[in-house]
Amino acid sequence: MAHNEKILDIQARIRARKLQLRSLWGTGIAATASSLGIYVATVATWRTTDLGQFNWIAIPLTIFCGLVCSVLWIVEDHREDRTPVHRIQVELDVAEERRLLEAFQLSVPASQRQFTYKDTLPRELERLREEAQHYRRIHNAFQSIIIMGSLGTTTAASLADTPSYLKWVTVGLSLGVGISAGFTGYFKYRERSFYLQQTADAIEQNANAFELGIPPYVGQEEENLSKLAQEVENLRVEQRKRQQQLDQPHEGRDGTV
Repeated sequence: MAHNEKILDIQARIRARKLQLRSLWGTGIAATASSLGIYVATVATWRTTDLGQFNWIAIPLTIFCGLVCSVLWIVEDHREDRTPVHRIQVELDVAEERRLLEAFQLSVPASQRQFTYKDTLPRELERLREEAQHYRRIHNAFQSIIIMGSLGTTTAASLADTPSYLKWVTVGLSLGVGISAGFTGYFKYRERSFYLQQTADAIEQNANAFELGIPPYVGQEEENLSKLAQEVENLRVEQRKRQQQLDQPHEGRDGTV
């Protein structure tokens, strides 16, 4: 119970720390991107288009995001506990290892170790889904750059008398599209997200079937625990194999050098 309580406390710290950092960096990036967008739009449409109505909305929102980011930065600077998330994650791993070592020293039966293993499945599901969401966000960001960059490049290039500054904009957009397409094709962010989410869904399906006592978990509890642990481990091994295949270069995937 003491080990479980400590693990739950560390997990709560991780969630709180992630929320703090996401709020800080999210408002900062939003304020910076909005300021840059307002500047580029103003320069591109100077004395040709009235952006008054747009600026009445964009500028206050940019100021608001900047103020929120400043407040969060001050709070972060005066915070006593500024431990990075990866350090807290290490603490969590150590706490779980200590719990397992304690259970091993007590000569806990295999059935109880399997039950403890089942209790770790929610954290495994959270980890898999966080990684899937991380890769999905990267993929969506690159895809957005590709779509908007392609449209912007086509629009700027289709103008009969392209101003000199728009030529540089076209060059920058083309470079951004090329880099985004290259990263997306090489690192396979969409495939990584898909496989991680698929593994998480399969593990959750087995865990729910175990809890509800539906096939294939219709036997005795010890038998069901053993079957659940074996199935989850098979899914994790399969996920690692897929990850290794995605990490290989294209030549290695095709079987040629």
